[in-house]
Amino acid sequence: MIVDCHVNIFNADQFTPPAVDLSGDARPGGVAMKADADTIHDAMKDVDRAIIFSPRYKDSVGIDGDDEVTAAAVARYPDKFVGFACVDPRRPDYMELLEYATGTLKLKGVKFGPIYNSVPLDDPRLDAVYAHCQKNDLPLTMHMGTTFARDTLLDAGRPLHVDAVAQRYPDLKMIMAHLGHPWVDECIVVARKRPNVYAEVSALCYRPWQFYQALVSAEEYLITDKNKIFWGTDFPFAQVGESIDGLRNINRFAEGTALPRVSQETIDAILNANPLAHWWHTPLVS
Repeated sequence: MIVDCHVNIFNADQFTPPAVDLSGDARPGGVAMKADADTIHDAMKDVDRAIIFSPRYKDSVGIDGDDEVTAAAVARYPDKFVGFACVDPRRPDYMELLEYATGTLKLKGVKFGPIYNSVPLDDPRLDAVYAHCQKNDLPLTMHMGTTFARDTLLDAGRPLHVDAVAQRYPDLKMIMAHLGHPWVDECIVVARKRPNVYAEVSALCYRPWQFYQALVSAEEYLITDKNKIFWGTDFPFAQVGESIDGLRNINRFAEGTALPRVSQETIDAILNANPLAHWWHTPLVS
């Protein structure tokens, strides 16, 4: 079973190009910013399930997300999509929106981008979010790591800040997206330390040297055999095929050298990791 744990969804009228150049700043080769439900469904033909969310990052990257769009996509393709809500704690109605999304709309988790909203993880406004997620068995996926967006606080994306939150909310399942790049070792040691913290590898395929080093480090810290690292794309910023190939060919830098190799067991475990069986106290899929 292959589950893409990180897919962005938005309709065309929800995207306004920001000041940054998405044709080159986001990743080599640029990004085609099309991610409506039908486009995603077609892109996900080679995966079994996809976790989707509609980011509220209007001021930083031009995506004005809406949980209704996510819920409608899940209703359209219920056998393919699992929907997460998105939260922006700067909004005065952020908890009302979150309760509606996870209650009425029945979305199964929450996505938050501290760096995109410039709201650090220790901001008091997030206490209500953490408590809501912990009470209602909702995993919290967080964009941890850097970004191409300019109007942001880089420190808000550092994985080390997850440690204190995980200690305060030990029953909250927390997922650090993108292995916290470029602070991958911070991400790895926090995931190793905290039983309720996980990581995923979306959007690392197009930084192959960093990706290779990250997985070598993860093996050296002994977290790769503990259902701690999951696979994803970050669609539309990366595609399914290149993300699978990037993982399967992770050892190309080691060929003919004395460099360590990432084990085939680790590669297979990440590609076939099933978040639906691990991120909820009552699994969605066993």
